[in-house]
Amino acid sequence: MIYIVEDDKDIREMERYALKNSGFDVKTFENGKEFFAGLASEEPDIVLLDIMLPGEDGLKILKKIRDNADTAGIAVIMVTAKDSELDKVKGLDMGADDYITKPFGIMELVSRVKAILRRTSQEADEFYTCGDIVLNNRKRTVTVHGEKCVLTFKEFELLKYLIKNKGIALTREKLLEKVWGYDYEGETRTVDMHIKTIRKKLGDSADLIKTIRNIGYKMEE
Repeated sequence: MIYIVEDDKDIREMERYALKNSGFDVKTFENGKEFFAGLASEEPDIVLLDIMLPGEDGLKILKKIRDNADTAGIAVIMVTAKDSELDKVKGLDMGADDYITKPFGIMELVSRVKAILRRTSQEADEFYTCGDIVLNNRKRTVTVHGEKCVLTFKEFELLKYLIKNKGIALTREKLLEKVWGYDYEGETRTVDMHIKTIRKKLGDSADLIKTIRNIGYKMEE
C-alpha cells in the first residue's frame, strides 16, 4: 500500500494514476489530519509526502512518523517543489528515505518507489546483533543487555550499517553515502556527532564501536 499526501489535486491524481497503473494499491490524502486518520486504520509500505501542506507541513508529519515506534519503519519519499539544498538536507536528516523535486518524471517516481520497496522488503524481517546489542529492523528497536535503547532515525540507520559490516573499517565518506545518501552535501563531522550520541546511549557497549584513526569507524565484538 502506498499513501500519497498532497494538497494539489492535479499532482495527487497524476501520482495516483501512475502508481495504480504500475500495480500498486494507493490511497490519497489532502492534509496531515486525513493522513493520520488513515494511518490509524492501515499502515502503508511507503508514503509520498509533500512539504508544503495546509495546516501541518510535511516535515512536521515526517517527524511524527519517525518519533512513533509503531510507524518509524515506514519508508517516506519527500515530494516537493522546494528545491533548495537546505530543504533537501533537512528532510533527509529528519529521516526521509528519498527526495523528489517537482516537476519530476512519472517513470522516475515509479522507479524510486520500486527501489525503496525492494530495499525495505529485503530487510523487513532481519535482526542484527553485536555483543549485547540487538537491532530489530522490522520493529526498528534496539536493546542493550535486554534494555530498550532509544535512537533517532539516522542513529538507527548508522548503527545498523555498522553492525551489518562488523569487522570492516568504514570511512566517514562511505557512512555518509550509505546512511545519508550518495548526494548528501553535509560534512563528515555529521558522522562523528552521531557516533558520539550513539555511544552515549549504548552505555558500556559503546566500546564495540571502534574509532579507526584517519579513516572512520568499525563495529567489532
